[in-house]
Amino acid sequence: MKSNKILYFVFVLALLSVSVINAQNVLRSRSEITFPDVPGFITLKCDLHTHTVFSDGLVWPTVRIEEAWREGLDAIAISDHIEYLPHTNDMIIKHGRSYQLTTNLATSLDILVVPAAEITRKEPPGHWNALFVTNIDALVQTNYFDVVSNGFIQGAFIFWNHPGWKQPDWKSVWYKEQEIVYRRGHLAGIEIVNGNKYDPISHQWAIDKKLTMLGNTDIHSPILMDYDVSGGKHRPMTLVFAKERTLNGIKDALFARRSAVWLENNLYGDEEFLSPLFYRSIQIYTPKPNLRPRGNTLLHIKNSSPISYELVLRKTAKEISLPKKLMLVAGKTVLLEVRNGTNKYSGPTEVILPYNVTNLVTKPGESLPVDIKVTLNFLK
Repeated sequence: MKSNKILYFVFVLALLSVSVINAQNVLRSRSEITFPDVPGFITLKCDLHTHTVFSDGLVWPTVRIEEAWREGLDAIAISDHIEYLPHTNDMIIKHGRSYQLTTNLATSLDILVVPAAEITRKEPPGHWNALFVTNIDALVQTNYFDVVSNGFIQGAFIFWNHPGWKQPDWKSVWYKEQEIVYRRGHLAGIEIVNGNKYDPISHQWAIDKKLTMLGNTDIHSPILMDYDVSGGKHRPMTLVFAKERTLNGIKDALFARRSAVWLENNLYGDEEFLSPLFYRSIQIYTPKPNLRPRGNTLLHIKNSSPISYELVLRKTAKEISLPKKLMLVAGKTVLLEVRNGTNKYSGPTEVILPYNVTNLVTKPGESLPVDIKVTLNFLK
């Protein structure tokens, strides 16, 4: 009896050991994000607004790097506050130290780390991020405009964080301070997404004032406390279309306004970039011969992107019959049955499927139009 208990105990320990090893393997695995590249550029996944214990965050800087690696990011900015440092009673705070602590791990995991800082002032003018700063100490100034000017002199990319967060119902206000910095040419970008919040007012400003669109977490807690990554969800990201996968490539792309924003199952950006992202992520196959009854034909449409495209028919055609709504599920192939409404076509026929992709947003209230060219094989 005693030997049986010992064997049982050893068996339970073995199971627990296997469970722990499996859990560690899961935790230290990377989920790849499969956005395609666009013509002339590579698509980089970035979070350019995060925090650590070196300002008001709750994690050590290296934790941010491994979180980014696990979630499939290419780059991250640790933008700790300059003026707001609530942990000074518990640790020595040195500007830029969080960046220094990440370099070794970031190199090992091939994560690009953007040197950054958050300029933290009451509204107006609010909070701003300065990316690619070379001397954060030079930004420690009383006068707000001196801070921004010193960042600009360093070649920093400066953007306005969460414009609507202090306003009722996030009704963002363009302050006179913003106008001054904008007219000086020092304001280069604006967050249209912060955390889980999309700001259509800021989105329209980005279009009208030719500012780079950004979407970031502004994360303070461990990432799993805010985003259930294990459940298939993801953090918001800025997609940067760069000539090369380097810090200089990201900087050049941001100043050139080559970006889009990913929030949940939505993409926000200019048609110039959303259109190739869509077309390059779908592949269409038509079986030959197509032995469907009544002259109908089946299309196999594969969506290799991480977004499920939500399509609504833009216009109807007499010759063929199409579904009014169509979901191209992320990472899957769907079947679309096209009906030969008037039996006008026979044999291989090229037609256009006119849809709007409602979750690819080119401006507030407007979605991306697509014309999907396919060759249908109707029975003769």
